[in-house]
Amino acid sequence: MIIESATADDVAKLLAFREEAAAWLSELGSDQWRRPYPADRLLATIDAGTVFMVRDGAVTAATITLTPDAEAGLWSGEELAEPSIFVNKLTVARTHAGLDLGGRLLDWAGDRAYRSGASWLRLDAWTTNAELQQYYLRHGFEHVRTVTEGGAVNGGPRVSGWLAQRPARLDAAHGLTDRVPLPTSIKLPDISQ
Repeated sequence: MIIESATADDVAKLLAFREEAAAWLSELGSDQWRRPYPADRLLATIDAGTVFMVRDGAVTAATITLTPDAEAGLWSGEELAEPSIFVNKLTVARTHAGLDLGGRLLDWAGDRAYRSGASWLRLDAWTTNAELQQYYLRHGFEHVRTVTEGGAVNGGPRVSGWLAQRPARLDAAHGLTDRVPLPTSIKLPDISQ
């Protein structure tokens, strides 16, 4: 399997991935990702070069978004001063479920984070999805805290505020053929404002 940068041609596939994942999560009793994701926001992240696709031959098997930018209101100023890469929208096609492709992608992300100068690979997960939280714990992440206040809509409850991190590290054992250019050093966000 190869990993490469997403292109504008991948928007429809990425939206379908999200719908497939939302339907699967709903069957499990989770309300995660029920709201449709705006295609224009997705295209903006692709244009920024932060979205990556795993291809298994002609089939798209998974996707991950990596960014040096954290969602506002989750991480402390002290944490944001530490060089970090944040995992978003990790999704594996149901056709490739059960193969630990998500774990391999997390290892690839940790390797990429390390090569860009980051100390941490961080993420926020759905606060009510205990199974997903356990998945991340099994893959070496440590729970930092759960942020429940200050959601995006009118400061209401936050739905994706379970914070976790693991050290960034070299890890070529992910087994993915990497066709993504090596990252440049990350720039720390300006937290003085």
